[in-house]
Amino acid sequence: MVYTCFCTDIIHEGHLNIINECKKLGGKLVVGVLCDSEMVRYNRFPTISQQERVELVKSIAGVDEVVVQNHIFYDEIFENLHPDYIVHGNNWSSDSMQTIKKNIESLIEKHGGKLVEVPYTRNPDIQKIDRQMHEKLSMPEFRRGRLKKLINIVPIVKTCEVHSGLTGLLVEKTVVSNGEAIDQFDAMWVSSLCDSTEKGKPDIELVDMTSRFRTIEDVMEVTTKPIIFDGDTGGLTEHFVYTVRSLERMGVSAVIIEDKTGLKKNSLFGTEVEQTQASIEEFSAKIAAGKNAQLSDDFMIIARIESLILEKGMEDALARARAFVKAGADGIMIHSRRKEPDEILEFCDRFRAENKKTPIVVVPSSFNVITEEELAKHGVNICIYANQLLRAAFPAMENAARSILTHHRAKEIDSELMPIKQIITLIDEL
Repeated sequence: MVYTCFCTDIIHEGHLNIINECKKLGGKLVVGVLCDSEMVRYNRFPTISQQERVELVKSIAGVDEVVVQNHIFYDEIFENLHPDYIVHGNNWSSDSMQTIKKNIESLIEKHGGKLVEVPYTRNPDIQKIDRQMHEKLSMPEFRRGRLKKLINIVPIVKTCEVHSGLTGLLVEKTVVSNGEAIDQFDAMWVSSLCDSTEKGKPDIELVDMTSRFRTIEDVMEVTTKPIIFDGDTGGLTEHFVYTVRSLERMGVSAVIIEDKTGLKKNSLFGTEVEQTQASIEEFSAKIAAGKNAQLSDDFMIIARIESLILEKGMEDALARARAFVKAGADGIMIHSRRKEPDEILEFCDRFRAENKKTPIVVVPSSFNVITEEELAKHGVNICIYANQLLRAAFPAMENAARSILTHHRAKEIDSELMPIKQIITLIDEL
């Protein structure tokens, strides 16, 4: 038995070359199709369904059987199929690919068999196809609906803040491998706090929407992952409907608005500063107006509830969640500034007891001890790391500035800086 696995939405010359090399080995040829959830973690978001990818591979001449490979590692394949040959391209340069190779080699040592490495096919036609696939993923009509699909594919949507094209590239391209899994972020959060801070402005809705939309455009030009937009309070209802239309047209997947009114103050101040929560009726009307304005079914309006932040109690938070879902909210974000996640988990458990479907969003900035796996067990669908990249950058930049002023040269700080060549290689050229 000969086995190879494809994680692609299109069959090109490189894949056919792999098939031809497999056929030279003789015997039965089984081709695996990597499942959707592993495609997202290992490679990129699939542009066609898993079943369509299965049918695509079945149509290739010489393929005897097609199976779904449920994990990027090959343990299940060896246990179920006992292949004599594993055929794979020799593109092992990245850490994640090295981890996959080690997994295959360890399984061969345990079960027997042989790894056959085929030279990776590189030519202008394949490079053009890869660029076209990347461009397709970045198009507004494809990007916009991806968040809803992700909620149904992965246990929890890992979302990281971005505030520029460069931070967008970091979130887009950062992949980690720990020997047991390969992982990457699923979505991006365009934070009001980070966007304002990056511009040296206070987080009080001072930065206008035109400026904030430019940040989105900078990110969208160089990335493909879905974007969740921090809409603060949403502003006046009459203005919010235009914001919804604009975000939807740009290809943003969701907007999160908080149930506060008046001058916006950051939630982490809690009751230390005067903050006014909108009435249930007022905020429900804003949600309903936004839902009425949107044109596609893909776009999501998510209601952020500030009751726990403002110490209004759990019952108030749950009453608001029920009302906002009834008004049309596509998801509920519950926030807390406590260092322990107890009240967040209580809310999630009680909300899930009566509502199994509406997505729950959390932002574990204060209660950062909890893991994504624990949150998912309590029904959380989206976890947003809302400001960590900005907070990491500021002390590093301040340290560099102090070192240069102290030593009157840049040599002492150079060992702590990323080489400029490494930054340049992060940026793709057309």
